[in-house]
Amino acid sequence: MLNVAILCGGDSSEYEISLKSAQTVLDNLPKEKYNAFLVVCKTGSWKVNEQFEIDKTDFSFTDDTGKKTKFDFAYITIHGTPGEDGKMQGYLDMLNIPYNTPSQWASTVTFNKWTTTTLLKSIGIKAAKSILLHKNQSFDYQHIEKEIGFPCFVKPNAAGSSFGVSKVNSLQDLPDAISKAFAESNEVLVESFMKGREVTCGCFSDGKKIHTLPVTEIISDNDFFDYDAKYHGKSKEVTPADIPQDIFSSVQETTKFIYQALNLKGVIRIDYILQNNEPWVIEINTTPGLSAQSIIPQQVKAYGMNLSDFFDSIINVNLNP
Repeated sequence: MLNVAILCGGDSSEYEISLKSAQTVLDNLPKEKYNAFLVVCKTGSWKVNEQFEIDKTDFSFTDDTGKKTKFDFAYITIHGTPGEDGKMQGYLDMLNIPYNTPSQWASTVTFNKWTTTTLLKSIGIKAAKSILLHKNQSFDYQHIEKEIGFPCFVKPNAAGSSFGVSKVNSLQDLPDAISKAFAESNEVLVESFMKGREVTCGCFSDGKKIHTLPVTEIISDNDFFDYDAKYHGKSKEVTPADIPQDIFSSVQETTKFIYQALNLKGVIRIDYILQNNEPWVIEINTTPGLSAQSIIPQQVKAYGMNLSDFFDSIINVNLNP
């Protein structure tokens, strides 16, 4: 039996979502193979089952009987920092503990939206035009209007689940949107508006083959796929997406290409806007949501796998890379 730590919580606005993702993993890991423990991380305190403090020197815990448990594997379900931005991966690397996500380098790069889109554009992937803003600097709003135009999207450069994201339709609304985004990140991205259907595609490797999951179309009741639409039932997700087969295949092929090009691992999800029947990347999610409302479980089911086999596969390939 392997001891698996399901790391959840974190220090971002996605704390509650992470707990739901962790519960999905816990409920579906094969119990005959794994001793699974929820490890809730919050502001420096890591506790097993909300009781026993983790000893960070060797990633272990001691229960109230004096029994010490060390972990063989870490399943990271933290959305945002420190689980999606490379910090947790770096810590686990130092202890030689395998985990389910992309490497420390890949996690750090993909969590930074500006770096990601700049890198992807350099290898021929289409993405929106954008401007990067830094906190405590003055901004030329007229320059932003000239370069990006309206409507545009203002978003934290390093955050997820659409926290702090605004669609801005006029110059007068831009300062408030930028302030809102800075509440989530020290850098803010202003992106040109991409008009089109929104789709998303999951991808994972079993060690022998890279599998692209069925494409999902996201139809939001709101102005865009924000947090409210994602988690309060104000969107419709169609899996598999009802789009022409050549576009469906193009989204899958682009996802697989990015997975290989950035040397990703584990399960990831890439969001796109379809413009002129071509996928334009919005962002890469390296610890995608796994709650009952999340897209990856829908795609896994449509792919013909159950979640138990899916999570087992993710652990196996990363235990034996």
